[in-house]
Amino acid sequence: MLSEHYALATAIGLLLTILLLLLTSKSQQKVVYKRLLSWTSFISPHRPTSSSRTPPRSVSPEKKAPVNAPPPADYKDIFPPWRRESLTIARKDKCLEVPSEFPESVVREGLIPFTADYRTCKSPVTTYTAMGISLSEIASLGDFTDYAELSGVPLPEPYRDFKIESALPRPYRPLRWGYHQTMSLNKLQTDWWLELEKTYVEKIKERKVLFDKNGTMVLDYLPGSELGCKEVMEMALQFLCARYPKYFSLSNSEDKGYVFHNGILHNQTVIRDMHPLHVLLENVPEDFAVMIRNPDDGFYYFRAGLLCSSLGWSVKSKLGMQLKEIHSPIPDYKEKMEFSMDR
Repeated sequence: MLSEHYALATAIGLLLTILLLLLTSKSQQKVVYKRLLSWTSFISPHRPTSSSRTPPRSVSPEKKAPVNAPPPADYKDIFPPWRRESLTIARKDKCLEVPSEFPESVVREGLIPFTADYRTCKSPVTTYTAMGISLSEIASLGDFTDYAELSGVPLPEPYRDFKIESALPRPYRPLRWGYHQTMSLNKLQTDWWLELEKTYVEKIKERKVLFDKNGTMVLDYLPGSELGCKEVMEMALQFLCARYPKYFSLSNSEDKGYVFHNGILHNQTVIRDMHPLHVLLENVPEDFAVMIRNPDDGFYYFRAGLLCSSLGWSVKSKLGMQLKEIHSPIPDYKEKMEFSMDR
């Protein structure tokens, strides 16, 4: 008997609700709908309710998500911009003969193998990097060459009033506007490539502890990355010396070669005594990932890295991968970003 009365009351309540919805405006209907949901959860407390206003997008097995990216491109014959014209200026104290006419086919035929060490190649005169510079020309440039001239990116202005004891990081507000999935490319302010702050000493200590504890999880390198690691290390040290001359300097002597003097840590680093990434670990509180172009397919691969701040991945888990392999877990990467990143 009670069940019949309950069923009758429920039916009458539903009928009145339908009539009410038909006679009310859309805004009022939303209020009624929310109240009905709350009543339903009260009657059936074990049944979860959804707070989503719109259902999630799903793709059935018969339908595939549209791919808006252009078809795969052939990058084997596409090279980064050449700066051979800057060779004669980059090393002013040495005579470096640079041919006025230099066909691209010569570079294509003599590209350095992907896993080769530039220091041990048998034919340095006829072996080239993807930038069109031969290994013999690189040897003529020597260590700590004028990367500002070679790259076209000027050295920073000296920050002579900088005080490490009170230095604060510049405000970083990545989400000031609506978020859109892009490569997040921004024009680099060359004075602020490598920033230092008052936690510099603590950060260096912390990064060294991370390496001692985790090893290749945070620092590792593969064959063929030697030149890339050397370049990024020398550019970073040159930057520190130019930007913060009060604290950093480089000296060169016959017995030790180049020595980096760190006035904050009060120590010296003999450059030739350790791998370039270890030089960075000892002196620069930043992460570095070295991507190398593979001459066999023209794509870039992660061949060396010093990464102490990565989230959800490590150097060891990604080393040796192509860009698209590294970013495969990212939603919509293939559809929205893969083509632009590879290009």
